[in-house]
Amino acid sequence: MRTLKPLAIVRFAKEIIAKSAVVAIATVAIFFASDLVISQSAAAYPFWAQQTAPETPREATGRIVCANCHLASKEAEVEIPQAVLPDSVFEAVVKIPYDLDSQQVLADGSKGGLNVGAVLMLPEGFKIAPDDRIPEEMKEKTSGVYFQEYKEGDDNVVIVGPLPGDQHQEITFPVLSPNPKTDKNIRFGKYAVHLGANRGRGQVYPTGEPSNNNQIKASAAGTIAAITPQDGGGYEVTINTADGTATDAIPAGPEPIVTEGQEIAAGEALTNNPNVGGFGQMDTEVVLQSPARIAGLMAFAGGIMICQILLVVKKKQVETVQAAEMNF
Repeated sequence: MRTLKPLAIVRFAKEIIAKSAVVAIATVAIFFASDLVISQSAAAYPFWAQQTAPETPREATGRIVCANCHLASKEAEVEIPQAVLPDSVFEAVVKIPYDLDSQQVLADGSKGGLNVGAVLMLPEGFKIAPDDRIPEEMKEKTSGVYFQEYKEGDDNVVIVGPLPGDQHQEITFPVLSPNPKTDKNIRFGKYAVHLGANRGRGQVYPTGEPSNNNQIKASAAGTIAAITPQDGGGYEVTINTADGTATDAIPAGPEPIVTEGQEIAAGEALTNNPNVGGFGQMDTEVVLQSPARIAGLMAFAGGIMICQILLVVKKKQVETVQAAEMNF
């Protein structure tokens, strides 16, 4: 009776181990990833949102209060890991893109560069990492950025700004994750993260007054009788109407797009729209992952791999024995 040679068994086992390892790693990756998929002057002064909503910057509708002053909609992004381990420091990168050639209207009517700012609402227990926990490489990315609590005691809600937009289209937040072993209020699982980010000045002050970063419209229908420059900047537009005259003030900043003698309807634009900025928000998620769970998954995958190897080797031995008996 013939048996499987030792060298053949070793060679065959190596092939099975290599194939099984690939299958096991892929299995762990798919299982792990499936649980972690992300379901992912009115200037750029985020702290002004504190005057509008002192308790929380996020309304019940999900809208962040910065949208009350910054009426234009712009893109905003936040990139965070899908999962983080307890008591670890990771990066939350906020992106506030805009055309760097853009010039905004300032409060005095002159043109200048855009500022940027952001509000980042982290899950309960997450906070900005203390200086001694931040790696040197990450410190370079956060140089010149000051992180402030939105409200005293709520260190998971962080605001930054105003910052020069040409230098901070990406803002790195060094975040420290909580540890459920030391904080019994924290649980492993998936948590929501909310971002609000603006660039440029807003159209409304927190007091409700409009800024000069708006398009001015006619208050009545009629004929433009006069466009008079003002000493402090801006213009005064006189409109002859059917009932007399109406006067509209244009603050310093917006430029008239109408001419004297032009017929105009009520609500029709008298100026260009000087706003080049805007506000955007994004909601995503992060998983606070248990190290024990990862170890368990790896052990489970390793057990499957070993069982596969043993079963295939045993099957090969049985087939060899059967073939030998048939030849005998």
